[in-house]
Amino acid sequence: MHAVILAGGKGVRLRPYTTALPKPLVPIGDQHAILEIVLRQLACAGFTSCTLAIGHLGQIIRAYVGNGSRWGMDIDYSAEESPLGTIGPLLTMRDRLPESFLVMNGDILTDLDYADLLRRHTDGDAPLTIATYSRKVHIDFGVLTTDAGKVVAFSEKPSMDCRVSMGVYGISRSTLDGYTPGLPLGFDELILDLLKSGDAPHAYEFDGYWLDIGRPDDYDRANAEFTTHQALLLKGA
Repeated sequence: MHAVILAGGKGVRLRPYTTALPKPLVPIGDQHAILEIVLRQLACAGFTSCTLAIGHLGQIIRAYVGNGSRWGMDIDYSAEESPLGTIGPLLTMRDRLPESFLVMNGDILTDLDYADLLRRHTDGDAPLTIATYSRKVHIDFGVLTTDAGKVVAFSEKPSMDCRVSMGVYGISRSTLDGYTPGLPLGFDELILDLLKSGDAPHAYEFDGYWLDIGRPDDYDRANAEFTTHQALLLKGA
């Protein structure tokens, strides 16, 4: 089983923590980087190889991770000269990827079963299988419903339940056919193209632990919760 970890972003929303470190290497707890936790989880799940898509401060990630031998994995790299979006990096490495593989952001903490997601993707014959999570979104405004210039309904600071992408998905190499390597391609564009073509992605619903470390508040929460969740996140790793 092969995984691709997207680790090339600048981590702008997480500054100042990412001023000198790439976001996947910011420390969690006393001794772990986010990327180390992810690699240990992947190795424990049976993944034997991984490609790291790097860009901003990529040389630091190379120096830290090396060839992956300390996790029992074969790790190689794909460096982007300019930002290629979420899916764009996959196009430049397409010819060395297996037919089905896992793709994930390098800045998430979760106890998701990566191997089961990839198996479900392979067995489901889908172009893309997206791990999804239920989130309650709070709107900090009074929300108006209008019709023909009149207010017909009002809700004060409502909450909305929705399913969001966890930033982890199984993808088939053939799904990348028709796109040009070296040009930016976003996850949103790929989904909209698939929906337009009638080849809908599948959803892998998950209700365990998941935290996207995108902002300073998320990072502070990750550190505050890590001691409690360490045994869960590193179970068997």
